[in-house]
Amino acid sequence: MAAVAAARAVPVGSGFRGLRRTLPLVVILGATGTGKSTLALQLGQRLGGEIVSADSMQVYEGLDIITNKVSAQEQRICQHHMISFVDPLVTNYTVVDFRNKATSLIEDIFSRDKIPIVVGGTNYYIESLLWKVLVSTKPQEMGSENTTDRKVELEKEDGHELHRRLSQVDPEMAAKLHPHDKRKVARSLQVFEETGISHSEFLHRQHAEEGGGPLGGPLKFPNPCILWLHADQTVLDERLDKRVDDMLAAGLLEELRDFHRRYNQKNVSEDSQDYQHGIFQSIGFKEFHEYLITEGKCTPETSNQLLKKGIEALKQVTKRYARKQNRWIKNRFLSRPGPSVPPVYGLEVSDVSKWEESVLEPALEIVQSFIQGHKPAATPIKMPYDENENKRSYHMCDCCDRIIIGDREWAAHIKSKSHLHQLKKKRRLESNAVNTRESQSISPDCDRELKEKGCPGQNDAELICST
Repeated sequence: MAAVAAARAVPVGSGFRGLRRTLPLVVILGATGTGKSTLALQLGQRLGGEIVSADSMQVYEGLDIITNKVSAQEQRICQHHMISFVDPLVTNYTVVDFRNKATSLIEDIFSRDKIPIVVGGTNYYIESLLWKVLVSTKPQEMGSENTTDRKVELEKEDGHELHRRLSQVDPEMAAKLHPHDKRKVARSLQVFEETGISHSEFLHRQHAEEGGGPLGGPLKFPNPCILWLHADQTVLDERLDKRVDDMLAAGLLEELRDFHRRYNQKNVSEDSQDYQHGIFQSIGFKEFHEYLITEGKCTPETSNQLLKKGIEALKQVTKRYARKQNRWIKNRFLSRPGPSVPPVYGLEVSDVSKWEESVLEPALEIVQSFIQGHKPAATPIKMPYDENENKRSYHMCDCCDRIIIGDREWAAHIKSKSHLHQLKKKRRLESNAVNTRESQSISPDCDRELKEKGCPGQNDAELICST
């Protein structure tokens, strides 16, 4: 409890004057449902920090319940940034727009001798603040409708055709991207079209900068303090199911109905709804599509079935997303670290009854060590990894007619049930084809013998040769 008491003693605002160079950028990672926002709020209160949300859906106005925004009261307790400032009808807000605004905010927070606390679950938003990993095209127009619309227009084209064009102008990047990953393929084409320089060349230049490495360019801020909240998967799954139930109790359906009526109903009637861009791609909105468009137009029994289907889909997709977030943390920070990857300090959050001693107090001690310029007593998390592993290697599985990107993914694929099934099927077909050819073939000696005997037909020849 000493760290908690010491933290409370720190004056808000002016407590760190003279320490500006050593102030850390605190980043709280973790799957949805692990308590990231709670810890950020507690650290912000005790350390006089300000919170920067790194959530791609929370930047939009609306859908406060489904995107799990902090309440207005919590925002008054501690200053929050990057929440509810983009119109929900805007569908071309990009990670570059986020990075530019959030970076300026972080620099302003540092200039006022406060600690910025980045918290959120959108992986590429967090990466954009930690590393120099993005390529800005047409900087004078960045964020304008014309610039982003080019990528949106590209995404409407056939994925294989886009990939073919990328192969012509940037074969290195094309080899790293799956043709089905239309967003990334379109982005790389956009970079080349608008700058005349290939995307891979831009990345090579970033990696070659001082402090850069194979995973990206140098760190944007010199003293990052990374905290990872993690829980037992079974416990987290149960927590996420309960979280959905709590959202429903808090008025989720009313929020969805209102948002659908105000922003999506017209698009649905025109068959132009888009659940791939902007806030409309938010987990929890598209899952209730059938329920929302048929409510009041079908029997109560059917409507109730669609509602149950939407709730179950929301629970499943939320748990899948949580696993995806943890995989990113392990791959980006722990399993495949490069020279510019900062250490990660793990905090176990399975038992919320032990939050103060297991999460809050250790987190405060770690951050205080960063503030004071020494190495924390806590040991950062490390995972064994293969230095030679290439996460962008290209593999073509002719058996399954699939492209696999990454050494680890390829190793998993060739052991998968689907691949083994296709392999067995292919071998069976090949074996049948060989047997058929053998049964139809006639040796020269046998053929001569048959002709001498005057055997009339191929069927007789096949019968004799098979005996």
